[in-house]
Amino acid sequence: MTHNPRSISVTGTGSAEAVPDLLTLSVGVECRRDTVAEAYGDAGTRSAAITSALRQHGVDGPDMSTSGLNVRAEVNWQEGRGQTVTGYLASSTLTIRIRTLSASSAIIAAAVAAGGDDVRLNGLTLGFSDSAGVEVRAREAAWQDARTTAAHYAALSGTGLGRVLSLTQHTGFQPPVPVAKMQRAVAAEALTVEAGESSVTATVGVVWELLD
Repeated sequence: MTHNPRSISVTGTGSAEAVPDLLTLSVGVECRRDTVAEAYGDAGTRSAAITSALRQHGVDGPDMSTSGLNVRAEVNWQEGRGQTVTGYLASSTLTIRIRTLSASSAIIAAAVAAGGDDVRLNGLTLGFSDSAGVEVRAREAAWQDARTTAAHYAALSGTGLGRVLSLTQHTGFQPPVPVAKMQRAVAAEALTVEAGESSVTATVGVVWELLD
């Protein structure tokens, strides 16, 4: 005969805050030209200039990655002529990880200056290069929240908490710190980037045995 002990199931949530030490920046290049070769060539030149400027400001190669390379025709509808090609657009996106936040404003300004009118800033996020320590504190807070709640209900029911029968957990970041997206960079002056604080949240589900 199987013994099924009385139990209580509780979900606990906890969070821990820390100052971010990693900024991830998305920089786009868009070149509109009369021919495919001009658009593609100028996009490559601009991208190389941005990469060079970033290296000069201490951004290492592993912290830069290019994606989204695209070349397409731009068309316009004209009555009686249908669609006509008005030019060609070459674009790419460079994702940059900046590990020295105090230098981020100067680095962003350098990228904008190097890219000129063809650069686009697609936004940035703040986070942690190593979140393990923050996650530990969040899990501890979630566990304490679950145990406090379970102990309260056990006391109300005139019982006590026994052994843990099961435990499940999920840990993740809260949404990144929002920063306004800019479709077109209009100046090369440095903007101040404030790190503030980011949170890691943990949720744990625990089932305790109830003792008489």
